[in-house]
Amino acid sequence: MVDSVALFCTAGLLAGALYWFICVLGPAERKGKRASDLSGGSISAEKVRDNYDQYWSFFRRPKEIETAEKVPDFVDTFYNLVTDIYEWGWGQSFHFSPHIPGKSDKDATRIHEEMAVDLINVKPGQKILDAGCGVGGPMRAIAAHSKAQVTGITINEYQVQRANLHNKKAGLDSLCNVVCGNFLKMPFEENTFEGAYSIEATCHAPKLEEVYSEIFRVMKPGTLFVSYEWVTTEKYRDDDEEHKDVIQGIERGDALPGLRSYKDIAATAMKVGFEVVKEKDLAKPPSKPWWNRLKMGRLAYWRNHVVVVILSALGVAPKGTVDVHDMLFKTADYLTRGGETGIFSPMHMILCRKPEKASE
Repeated sequence: MVDSVALFCTAGLLAGALYWFICVLGPAERKGKRASDLSGGSISAEKVRDNYDQYWSFFRRPKEIETAEKVPDFVDTFYNLVTDIYEWGWGQSFHFSPHIPGKSDKDATRIHEEMAVDLINVKPGQKILDAGCGVGGPMRAIAAHSKAQVTGITINEYQVQRANLHNKKAGLDSLCNVVCGNFLKMPFEENTFEGAYSIEATCHAPKLEEVYSEIFRVMKPGTLFVSYEWVTTEKYRDDDEEHKDVIQGIERGDALPGLRSYKDIAATAMKVGFEVVKEKDLAKPPSKPWWNRLKMGRLAYWRNHVVVVILSALGVAPKGTVDVHDMLFKTADYLTRGGETGIFSPMHMILCRKPEKASE
């Protein structure tokens, strides 16, 4: 009798713990994705592991990629694999922001996003472009703040579905619209937008010149474009094996075909015709460390990994989800090391203007 009671109590405790892990601690945002809803995006559940293996093989040595034309397809695969995990474990804004004492991570993220639209001086009702919009977290903050009409583009069809769903839930679908497409060949006419921004997204382009050229093409003359770029800083040394290991770890775990040097950003912008108005690394002091959220979230990552392992074993999450989460867990460590050593920044800001009259 005693053994039966003990067994019953143990089972009850395990069930309660599982519920607490998944339902109470699971979602990053109370209105966001739950652990029990993790999927492979547009990839069918039975093909998640195969797609992960193909992705990992392609991005194993990012700077040695020879078939650059395949990069967009593998970036699409990457976001099918990670979008649900990002939403569940991080939130709807797939980017970093400086830590602001006294502010929540959510508020710090929103302030970082609002700064982008403030820099391009748009007015209510004007049409602006979000190049690489993800599931639209920045888009919604920017639309609510500026009342501009925001059109986002993402290469991933699943993200389009998620973004439009979130836009409707937030009551911002009249201001926000998302289309599926490659920002290297956008389905927009020349001189369409009265401003543009990109938040930590153009790093996925094999050549920065190609995406900047497209953004330049679809902007109206005299308008502004701001981008937060992922770069190696002046502290990075290519002859330092630890530096190279950290950067390659970031590239491999974030679908990047080779990180660019901070020195390349303005030069590329001017090459395609932009006038550079301002350039600044927003990660440098007096900004507080952007990687604090990663360090403080180590317990959450471990907890989430346990949840993913359990759900995968139960058949709730697709096979391969554990591999994807493990990759992201390790990438978080590389990102933290990049931030702490100062060799990497995810927020090198460049503000550009398309001239009123393009040069002949």
